[in-house]
Amino acid sequence: MEKLTLKAKEILEKNKCTCVICRENEVFESSERGVKPLLDFLDSGTNLKGACAADKVVGAGAAFLYVLLGVREVYALVLSERAKAILMQNGILACYDKLVPKIQNRAKNGFCPIETAVWGQTDPASALKKIRETLKALAK
Repeated sequence: MEKLTLKAKEILEKNKCTCVICRENEVFESSERGVKPLLDFLDSGTNLKGACAADKVVGAGAAFLYVLLGVREVYALVLSERAKAILMQNGILACYDKLVPKIQNRAKNGFCPIETAVWGQTDPASALKKIRETLKALAK
């Protein structure tokens, strides 16, 4: 693991965040759940090219968002097999504590709706559209 990824992992554990991204001398932290922090970074235009991230749970949806954000390495406490494949196919190093076939939903009675929504996607921009559509439907 890169030095910046280790720093992000330490902050994630110490500050009880859900997501930490380190880039040079900048640190971005979030305690928001799901893919919301990544969408916020994307929507705000925050430059995270070449950054390193630590995240509690990374499924396929989050993996596509990390690709769009341009990070170079992602550490996850829990990483789905599909997310690992997406990261690797896009030249992003994936480190993790636990690799799982699919991410469970919060109720632990099925699969994560975001992971399910992007399951067959290969293009990050198309996946982003599916993520937004799914979040909109879930908010109703």
